[in-house]
Amino acid sequence: MNLKDRLRPSRHWRIQKQLRIIGLAAFAGLCGCSGSHPAAPPSATAPVLSAPAAGRNPQNDDIQTQNAAQSSKSSRQQAIAQLIAQVEAELAQGQASYRAGQLTQAKKHFDAAVDTMLAGNLDIRSNAQLLDEYNHALDVVNGLEMEALKQGNGFAPAEEPTPADVANDVTFAVDPNLVARARANLATTRSDLPLVINDYVAAFINFFSNTKIGHNTLKHSLERSGKYRAMIQRVMAEEGVPQDLIYLAVAESGFQPQVVNRGSGAGGMWQFMPHGNYGLVRNSYVDERFDPEKSTRAYARYMKFLYDQLGDWYLAMAAYDWGAGNVQRAVQKTGYADYWELYKRNNLPGETKNYVPEILAAIIIANNRKQYGFDDIQPDTPIVSDIVKIDYSLDLRLAADIVNADPRELAVLNPSLLRMVTPPASMLSEPFELHLPPGTAVAFQAKIERIPVEHRTAWRYHTVSAEDTLASVARSYRVRVEELAKANHLQANDTLEGVEALVIPAAPAAPTRRRVTYYRAHRGDTLVTIADRFGISLSDLRRWNHLSGTRVVSGQRIRVAEPVATAQTRSSRGSATHPARRRTAPSSSTHSTSAHAAGKKITAAKTLPSSRKSKRSTSVPSSTKKKKVQK
Repeated sequence: MNLKDRLRPSRHWRIQKQLRIIGLAAFAGLCGCSGSHPAAPPSATAPVLSAPAAGRNPQNDDIQTQNAAQSSKSSRQQAIAQLIAQVEAELAQGQASYRAGQLTQAKKHFDAAVDTMLAGNLDIRSNAQLLDEYNHALDVVNGLEMEALKQGNGFAPAEEPTPADVANDVTFAVDPNLVARARANLATTRSDLPLVINDYVAAFINFFSNTKIGHNTLKHSLERSGKYRAMIQRVMAEEGVPQDLIYLAVAESGFQPQVVNRGSGAGGMWQFMPHGNYGLVRNSYVDERFDPEKSTRAYARYMKFLYDQLGDWYLAMAAYDWGAGNVQRAVQKTGYADYWELYKRNNLPGETKNYVPEILAAIIIANNRKQYGFDDIQPDTPIVSDIVKIDYSLDLRLAADIVNADPRELAVLNPSLLRMVTPPASMLSEPFELHLPPGTAVAFQAKIERIPVEHRTAWRYHTVSAEDTLASVARSYRVRVEELAKANHLQANDTLEGVEALVIPAAPAAPTRRRVTYYRAHRGDTLVTIADRFGISLSDLRRWNHLSGTRVVSGQRIRVAEPVATAQTRSSRGSATHPARRRTAPSSSTHSTSAHAAGKKITAAKTLPSSRKSKRSTSVPSSTKKKKVQK
């Protein structure tokens, strides 16, 4: 397995690296990198020295002054040497992790190396030794990232392929012994879906159990399912659909909640299309296709809708892949409301022919792991979280400060967020559900009250340590001591004894006038990642480039700053209103009695929405109540 197949992507690392470089310039400026320092103000009470005091030796005073200067210089050199040693240690560990193929761990060490330089409280640009070390650190990191890019996607490797991806062209002779054994296992397999063993299903069982790529891909998919299994089972029970429909995620995404199909734009664990109404919110801040629970509920409701219309779970699965209208037309053409009849009569495309058998194979293997060599699977730990409902915009970094977590941990817990800030109140039709580490909701609710609502996208929260002072904290966050004291109802000369935490009045970055600039898309880019990289909204990016969806082509020229003409017309239009999010059931035409029995000849059937991937661009019922169809 190459490096890109071993790790999940880190969406923001490149942005963080750029911000660090920018931060270095700002940090150096604050430290007085120009080399000129303001003179100390003269003291009004300073005595005028006309002669040395009695009993004092001027030569001794000169020696003491020189010794003090040498001592100060020695201490500074010691601090520089210690800082460089720390940076080199992190770089060495990062390189070791890189050579071992542990890209995530390597990235952490490289991040720490750069952070150590910037947090060292030393003027980097005015010291040649420090500046050389900083450039060396960046050269090491950039060099290894370029090397990693040749193998995959740098330190942000691509998602793993799904079992459906690797099994797309499975064609082997079926082993009669395997079929006989699978049928024997089927007799004791418990499933709430009808299961069959035929040559088509047996071919995929053989692929997943007896080939290395098939076995490993399905194994990783089943391991990842541990993160979401309990949640999916609960949602499916609440929506009244079979539990084993969980295994459609094997074919759709391999249980990866943020995967996006570059060809169709389908996204999330259940691969909903970017256009359509399924009760999932999509705007420049949020894409609920990437929310595991909300997308699972939309999926369960849509599967129930398809079953209610087609009367057969195999046809419903085929409709989920190919499009309900296409399945309906195939049924009308052949007169058979039976998936296997449509398969044998070659009325299904190749992908849909594979789709149902591979899902059935996954179900059978998952329920008989030992018999098929999957007994060594260790499911991933379930993802659990506290949920707080907020009706204001919040920066995840502030939330991370409050709950003492890494911002990246909160990003993982909130995969539907397209940026590090939750939507503003003006874009919410209902409170945003913020996921926090387990056991932190109560503390979060109590502490967030200290931050004014209008400042929750800019201010920070700092837990006080023993060595902290108002001056040191202000210096760390680059705010004035007086501002810090005022925000915390303190005096500038107060100590922090007894103070547990400080709110940090970090001012939001001043808006700058953007020039018309362009970005050349790289492999793996989407409009979402580009918008996130440049801190602009997805809707603006689409409007400036006259694009829809999220797909871009490698090498494509993308406008990433507002053109002048657009800036002039926006004011006349006013702010864009958020479209109403309706949840409506798809309409259906007249139909005759549905045929549920396999192979039963029919003369007419229910009319359903059509097109290959538009199965997910159809409106979805908002409840599980069966829709009545007028005859």
